[in-house]
Amino acid sequence: MKVRLLDVAEVIRSKNAGPYELTLDIIFKEREMFERIVASGRIDAELIARLYCIQPENVLCVVSYAPAHAIKATIKRPVCSGNFEDRDVYGAQQHAPLMDLEVDLL
Repeated sequence: MKVRLLDVAEVIRSKNAGPYELTLDIIFKEREMFERIVASGRIDAELIARLYCIQPENVLCVVSYAPAHAIKATIKRPVCSGNFEDRDVYGAQQHAPLMDLEVDLL
């Protein structure tokens, strides 16, 4: 069974985690779906690296936080926030690759 994150998440967002890092948050509507997706092991550093076209070592962490039914990933920003090459100084528009993601629950 595959589910699209956009259909099962309450919130999918990105934001700065300091000037050199971005954090990606997926907060699920229901505890059961959160637990199923975490148990699947499908959302990991390799997936995040592939979605964001970065090296796996630039994915600093992928963690689940059960009290909030959330998965959080932190990645290195390609350029420092505020750098003249930066197109999103707040990091608030970087969650799009997660929105169409389909997760196979086995």
